[in-house]
Amino acid sequence: MIDNLPIYISVVFGLTTIATLLLFTWTIRKSNSELTRKKARPIFIGLSIWLALQAFLTLINIYNADTNTFPPKIMLIGILPTILTIILLFVTTKGKQFIDSLPLKNLTYLNIVRIPVEIVLYWLFINKAIPELMTFEGRNFDIIAGITAPIVAYFGFAKVKLNRRIILLWNFICLGLLLNIVLNALLSAPSPIQKFAFDQPNIAILNFPFSWLPTFIVPIVLFGHLTSIRQLIRNVK
Repeated sequence: MIDNLPIYISVVFGLTTIATLLLFTWTIRKSNSELTRKKARPIFIGLSIWLALQAFLTLINIYNADTNTFPPKIMLIGILPTILTIILLFVTTKGKQFIDSLPLKNLTYLNIVRIPVEIVLYWLFINKAIPELMTFEGRNFDIIAGITAPIVAYFGFAKVKLNRRIILLWNFICLGLLLNIVLNALLSAPSPIQKFAFDQPNIAILNFPFSWLPTFIVPIVLFGHLTSIRQLIRNVK
């Protein structure tokens, strides 16, 4: 836990994490495949266990006890398993059937969670838990994805007013925004690979509940974009 941090910041972030979990489960439940819809509950349970595990590891100071190890423990224990899971889904037959059955509209709406995430990041900067470069006043423009997501979802899928190429371009741009903040966040955190923000490093992601950002929210959003891009490329006219 971060000392002297206003409790509302942790509460808002915790609620944002829960919202991400519920939106992702909702996306699965709206699949056009009955087989995929049946997986909603076990996936919800599995992701809940993952969140509990990450909370436990963070609360016992696994991630911030020794920041000089390489690779950083949060990358090895918290981030790498999610990346490997995404890769597995994209290279296996059953995995591809799962991702191709997910509705693009719901995957797009999922990006709304990026708005409260960016607000929380700004609050963390004010409280000296992350550097300014990780906020919309610095190098982080990820909030654009969150603001435009409901517009793209509504006009792209509900009203079918946007060309699929435009939606594909939007996904690539928002994926770039995501990768930008991820890179800056990792290179600002205390570790042997830190390159930025030595005066005010990114200590938040090593503490509860903010470790859920790189170990859960970011992988879910990343998966959403990769899935959307795959579907759009396969079906673009």
